[in-house]
Amino acid sequence: MFVHVLKSKIHRVSITESNLNYIGSITIDEDLMEAANIIANEKVAIVNNNNGERFETYVIPGERKSGVICINGAAARKVQRGDIVIIMAFAMLEMEEARTFKPAVVFPDTASNRII
Repeated sequence: MFVHVLKSKIHRVSITESNLNYIGSITIDEDLMEAANIIANEKVAIVNNNNGERFETYVIPGERKSGVICINGAAARKVQRGDIVIIMAFAMLEMEEARTFKPAVVFPDTASNRII
């Protein structure tokens, strides 16, 4: 049997921008992606701590050390610059592997979106 488990989490980053007229996705600083073991085009769930919105999209790498967290496309209506969000990716694992699996969790500084 397979179960969905948390694979990666970027806990509490600030939205730096939103782009309604982009095709869709979330742009994430590549340093954060690497630290959280998230890859380009991976599906992620996003939770907005400011307004309770939850949505899913895919990841586009952003410039390293830029701190960029940009919501693109229609989901841009679900955030405002400065909102604090949590970004999560999940994986399907066999039950036995899932019991001992440890997700990659990153706790950036919310002022700069840089790894502490």
